[in-house]
Amino acid sequence: MSAELSTQPISTEPVSAKSVSPKPIIQSIKIIKKYRMGSQIVSVLNGINVNVYPGEIVSILGTSGCGKTTFLNIAAGLERPTNGEIIIDGYNLNKISEKRMAAFRRKYIGFVFQLYNLIPSMNALENVILPMIFEGTSVKEREEKGRELLKIMGLEDRLKHKPNEMSGGQRQRISLARAMINNPRIIFADEPTGNLDSRTTEEILDLLITTAKENKQTLLMVTHDIEVAKHGDRIIEMADGSIISERHNRDWAP
Repeated sequence: MSAELSTQPISTEPVSAKSVSPKPIIQSIKIIKKYRMGSQIVSVLNGINVNVYPGEIVSILGTSGCGKTTFLNIAAGLERPTNGEIIIDGYNLNKISEKRMAAFRRKYIGFVFQLYNLIPSMNALENVILPMIFEGTSVKEREEKGRELLKIMGLEDRLKHKPNEMSGGQRQRISLARAMINNPRIIFADEPTGNLDSRTTEEILDLLITTAKENKQTLLMVTHDIEVAKHGDRIIEMADGSIISERHNRDWAP
C-alpha cells in the first residue's frame, strides 16, 4: 500500500481491551454519527464501541432504523463518522484520504448489499470481476477467478446471464462472488438475506459463512432477523443508535 497507509500510527487503545491474541481486526471507538435534517440534528449512533477479532463471524441485530446499517457503512469506510474512530487491521480510517480510501477498501473489504447493487447492463461474470478490473488484473486471470467463484456459487451455467434474467437468490450469489473476488480480509454484509425466502436464506447464509471460514475471513453482518443472527459466533444487539447487549451465540436465550 501507499506510504500514507503504512505510516499512520494508532495511538488510541481499544476501549474494551481483551487479553487475547491476535489483536482486533476491526476496532470501533466511540463512534458517533449525526445528520442534519432541516433545522434539526438527528443522532443515529451514540458512541458505538465494538471489537471484532480475525476470523470471527459477528452479527449485529436490530430493528429497522436502529443505526446498524449506518454503523456497518462507517466500519467499512463507506461513510465518515461525526466523531470517533474506526481502525481496520491497525489503519485508522480517519487518517486515510478519500483518494486512497477506494484502494484500501478493494484490498481489505468485500461488501454484500441487501439489494445486490449489480450493474444491470453487465452479465454475471462481468459483475463479479469488476473489482479486479480496477486492480489492473489481466483479462485471463480475472475471468478464471470469476468463473471459479461462480462455480462455487452454483452459477457456472449463468455466466452470461444479466441480473434481470436471474432470481433474487442467484443475484445475491453473484454479489457474494463479487465481494470475495479480491480475497479481502473482511466481509461486510448488510441484510444479505433480507429479500429472500427462507430456503434461499439458508442457502445464501451457508455459502457466505462457509466461504468466509474456508478463506479465514472475518464476517460482520447486520440483520433484523434473530434466526439469521444466530449464524454468527457473537451477537451484538442495537436499539436507538446504541448497543444494548452483546453475547456469544451459545449464550443467546431463545
